[in-house]
Amino acid sequence: MSTGKSWLRTLLDLLEVFFNSSQQSKQGRTWHQHVVPYKEGWAVRREGNKRITSKHRKQTTAIRKAKSLARKYKADVIIHRASGGIRDRISYGD
Repeated sequence: MSTGKSWLRTLLDLLEVFFNSSQQSKQGRTWHQHVVPYKEGWAVRREGNKRITSKHRKQTTAIRKAKSLARKYKADVIIHRASGGIRDRISYGD
C-alpha cells in the first residue's frame, strides 16, 4: 500500500509543478513590440512570438504600428537596427 501512496504523491507533485509553471509562463508574457528587419523591409513582432504581427516597407511605418500596440497594452517598443542590434526603446508602461 505504501507503493500506491508514493506513486500518488509523485503524480500529485508532478501535476502541481505543471500547473504552477503554466501559470507563471502566462503571467511572464509581455506585450512588448519589437521593430525588426524583415526580408526587404521591417516587421513588428510581439516579444516571445515567432510570428510577425505586421510587415512594412519603411521602418517609420513599423515604428508607428508598434507604438500604437504598445500604448494599447502599456508595453514597450524595442527598435532594432538593420544589423539586428537594439537602437532604441520607448516605454508606454505605467
